[in-house]
Formats: sequence, C-alpha cells, structure tokens
Amino acid sequence: MLTISTDSPVPPYEQVRAQLAQQIIDNKLVVGTRLPTVRRLAADLGLAANTVARAYRELEEAGLIETRGRAGTFVSAAGERGRERAREAARRYAQTVRSLGIEPAEALRIVQAALEANW
Repeated sequence: MLTISTDSPVPPYEQVRAQLAQQIIDNKLVVGTRLPTVRRLAADLGLAANTVARAYRELEEAGLIETRGRAGTFVSAAGERGRERAREAARRYAQTVRSLGIEPAEALRIVQAALEANW
C-alpha cells in the first residue's frame, strides 16, 4: 500500500519511487511481482499518470523494476543482483579499513560522507 502526503515537501513522484523501492528492498515486493499499470496506480493514488510514469522510469533506471511491453511492469531480479554487488563491495571495504586499522565508527563516517557527497 502506497500513501501520498500532500503536505510533504517531497514531490509525489519521489514519494511513489521511494515507497516502492523500500518495499522491493524489504522484499515486501519480491522478484517477479507484477506492479499495477501506470494509469491504474495513478488513479488509485489520485495522481497524474506522468507522475507515476516518472517514478517507474527512475525505478527502472535503478534496476529495481523492468517493463516487459504489454505484459506489464515487474520487480526485477537485477535489483537483487545489485544489492548483492553492494554487499560484496561493503565486505571488501570492511576488509580494507580493517587492514588499515580504521575503527568501525570512523569507517561508517567515511561511508556516510561519501554517500552524502555523491547522492
């Protein structure tokens, strides 16, 4: 279930994108789950179709969903592969900072700064 807050400073497309992405990451929407059509979800949420289309487009660019023409839009296995790549990168980073003698709290601050600088 998605909810849109009209009081939020976050644009509606971003609210849709963020909520769907979180549901995919949390495995509430598993690989292969068919998503509602753009028009259907827009109608359900009281949004313009272009708003939902933008959210879907950004999710597709991130590899979390895939559109299969007339068959519809589905949660992509590529998103799971992407998370596995991120976990592997995190393991390598942990090994690197440990070998450099960097404490976990400092290593997390380094990652946080990098994410904020590149987000």
